[in-house]
Amino acid sequence: MRVIVVGAGEVGSNIAAGLDEDHHVVVIDRDSERVEEVTYSHDVLAIRGDGTAIETLREADVADADLVIASTDVDETNIVVCGAAKAVGDPFTIARVRQTNLLRTWEESMGAFGVDFMVCTDLQTAETIVRIAGLPGAHDVETFAGGLVRMAEFEIGPESPIAGETVSAADRFESLTFVALLREDEVVVPRGETVIRTGDAAVVIGSGESVRSFASALTPAPTLEDAREVVIVGGTEIGYQTARLFEAEGVESRLIERDPGRARELAERLPDTLVLESDATDIDFLVREHVDESDIVVAALESDERNLLVSLLAKRIGVERTIGVVESAAYVDLFETVGIDVGVNPRLVTSEEITRFTREQRTENVAMLESDRAEVLEIEIDADSVLFERSIQSAMADLPDGVVVGAISRAGELITPRGETVVEGGDHVVLFVETAVLNAVAGAL
Repeated sequence: MRVIVVGAGEVGSNIAAGLDEDHHVVVIDRDSERVEEVTYSHDVLAIRGDGTAIETLREADVADADLVIASTDVDETNIVVCGAAKAVGDPFTIARVRQTNLLRTWEESMGAFGVDFMVCTDLQTAETIVRIAGLPGAHDVETFAGGLVRMAEFEIGPESPIAGETVSAADRFESLTFVALLREDEVVVPRGETVIRTGDAAVVIGSGESVRSFASALTPAPTLEDAREVVIVGGTEIGYQTARLFEAEGVESRLIERDPGRARELAERLPDTLVLESDATDIDFLVREHVDESDIVVAALESDERNLLVSLLAKRIGVERTIGVVESAAYVDLFETVGIDVGVNPRLVTSEEITRFTREQRTENVAMLESDRAEVLEIEIDADSVLFERSIQSAMADLPDGVVVGAISRAGELITPRGETVVEGGDHVVLFVETAVLNAVAGAL
């Protein structure tokens, strides 16, 4: 497939990295330094130019392109890119936007602006925050098989009850499968005798109930269903969307916004959220408003540094868990080390969603882990699959190392896979696959 990516920033570069192995990728950007950087870092053709210009798109052979992805930091530019691409070719177009109102307009008008698929960064980020907030200690959460199966990633700290245990000893949760341990730069496919180490990230797949039980055993903090209160700091669009989604979940929340006009606007738009007008970096205010009694603080200000400060202050007064928006991907690991329990990078969330969409043509659902070191795939089994009417143990002999069957959904029922489990046609199988063997696996599944 020929793919044109317009915009070589963090989002565009991540998308190019996710697609360059399987497709012919062309990247367009106005910045010569970005063009040079992406040329040396990825197996792509990079062109310096204006992606809204017909001449530049023709230079990239847009007439023969199957897919055009507009991923600059300017919403209007991305929409114009898609319209221009449609004017000289017939590619499938994807636009990244931040403004939720543009997404709503596009949804209401069935493909307005020449855009076939639109991803809203702020809404995707808010949805990610709410998913992570639902499981204490989780760094990544996705659902499969219509919500029947859940995948989650948990960091194993020194106080974790399973640190130092073998996988077989830790596997005491019904309907749960340990599919991987992410250990520094290594992906470990666990066996029964594999020892879980402090610092590992454990990836598990199972029923929602079993994953919640596992999360509660690792981190004795309340789940979202049990949370007394969530505090959101910052009335940005991400903050607003997060509060709106919490309202939809029936979770009591407070939102702190220092700008009087914005606070008034949000109070009108969020009937079930208490909006407070104040500066959340004032520790006296936090103490006076009993923020320490909340279960989760979400820092959604426009500054990474202020989000870190709010998280540190929240921890200092006794808040159990903090989730912070981190606009710079380079800061995520640092901020999670010094003060934020989970850092959510909007650009990474967006690039993963776009890359996921491009890969769903061959799968039912896809989730990417640790900047695409591995993927969790949902596949519907047919007669062409190596798994068809075979036991898992038998089928695994024909697949490379780095593949684990995490769950099976059959006629709406969850089946926890074991070696002797026979996969049937029509089953939805959720698998963990290391990215290094993804191409070898794709044809067999």
